[in-house]
Amino acid sequence: MTDSHIARKRFGQNFLSDPNIIRKIVDAIRPRPDDVMVEIGPGLGAMTDPLLAVLKHLHVVEIDRDLIARLHQNYPPERLTVHAGDALKFDFGSLGEKIRVVGNLPYNISTPILFHLAAFADQVEDMHFMLQKEVVERMVAQPSSSEYGRLSVMLQYRFAMAKLFIVPPGAFRPAPKVDSAIVRMAPYAELPHPAKDEALLGKIVTAAFGQRRKTLRNTLKDFVSAGDWEALGIDAGLRAEALGVREFVAIANRVAG
Repeated sequence: MTDSHIARKRFGQNFLSDPNIIRKIVDAIRPRPDDVMVEIGPGLGAMTDPLLAVLKHLHVVEIDRDLIARLHQNYPPERLTVHAGDALKFDFGSLGEKIRVVGNLPYNISTPILFHLAAFADQVEDMHFMLQKEVVERMVAQPSSSEYGRLSVMLQYRFAMAKLFIVPPGAFRPAPKVDSAIVRMAPYAELPHPAKDEALLGKIVTAAFGQRRKTLRNTLKDFVSAGDWEALGIDAGLRAEALGVREFVAIANRVAG
């Protein structure tokens, strides 16, 4: 493939170009011929080519019209299905059960995409993404660390996650100003701490981390009474970052009644 395409800032495009890194990522994904796999943002096909060397068929979601035309030109429809449009609006559930999702996610929309994909967790086997290193560190962060926050809790509620390895800026064209990292996300077959009302859990976690310096007594006063704190056995004088997924679910389940 020629690489005359100019990366577009508004789409957050940074194209992977280091063959050793590409090989390492594909080895981590371990594609199998019959997998139902979807790649978000295939770009110039750096990952698409090695994935299709193994897969019988691949789905891709791409928003850039020039790249869509290039994909149609380079791959026959029986090998590659191109879903033109915004990954934030794409119905990943339409691809079937046990889908595998991969992608070099645009940094400017990485958090919304992760939340969008979490809604399809029941139909996903696993996901492998390249993201800004600091986003991956927030995803896998443990309680009582500065990186730990809403993203950590809401993703760890649903997924087992692992930071696999770091990708330096030089592996891309154009080179971003930051390090990237590869993360593996596997949905739990059974949630370790199921919430009665997941939307309520989301609201509570958002409120708790909305003002990080404040105690839970203050941030969650609209949800939790003094009696509730006592019944839960949680110190209301703590800050949100001190609580794990289990405690947040316990609070949400108490509030849900």
